[in-house]
Amino acid sequence: MKLQFRACRLLAAGALVAGSLPSSADDWPQWFGPKRDGVWREKGIVGKLPAEPDYRWRVPTGSGYAGPAVAAGRVFVMDRHLATGSSKPDDPFAQGTIPGTERVLCLDEVSGREIWKHQYNAPYTVSYAAGPRATPTVDGEHVFTLGAEGHLKCLDVRSGAVKWEKHFATDYGVKTATWGWASAPLVDGDRLISIVGGEGSIVVAFDKSTGRELWRALSAKEPGYG
Repeated sequence: MKLQFRACRLLAAGALVAGSLPSSADDWPQWFGPKRDGVWREKGIVGKLPAEPDYRWRVPTGSGYAGPAVAAGRVFVMDRHLATGSSKPDDPFAQGTIPGTERVLCLDEVSGREIWKHQYNAPYTVSYAAGPRATPTVDGEHVFTLGAEGHLKCLDVRSGAVKWEKHFATDYGVKTATWGWASAPLVDGDRLISIVGGEGSIVVAFDKSTGRELWRALSAKEPGYG
């Protein structure tokens, strides 16, 4: 995935949340929207974007597949940066160890100004090693992110401080699947539910405030990506 694709996607977010939609636009705090069903329930949505949108702001980002989440006046998005001197293989299906970092960016919805960022080391062993796959999930004071190599993070919405974190490969002994971890974390009451993998732990529920495991279930050869 080229840088331009990620940049254009975030630029579109800036145009939509700050320009084309009504000032009372609903938040889009997780993958597929407020109810996780891909439906906009607002009034006044434009039927077609103009050929040359009037962007309110533009912010360059690294590469990745994860969409932005918008909540409480902030935009949350993930990306990836290669380590100095490293490069992605010409064959996108090739797998090896590619040094680099993943980032979580928090931007001001109105201006695009960076409020905070959280960056961590994440060598990639996946095919299509462009970047994170899962859209952040925002829930009150928490934003939950899942990187392509199984780094699950609970970050403070205001500051980006890490409240708790898991690394599925280390904590559950799970081998990274071909295309990595791609399922956006799901909040259900006091629980954060995630696809993890491994024997008896395909699905794991964590206490969303502390990260304590509440239950685990199911076994499969590979957990899938949905």
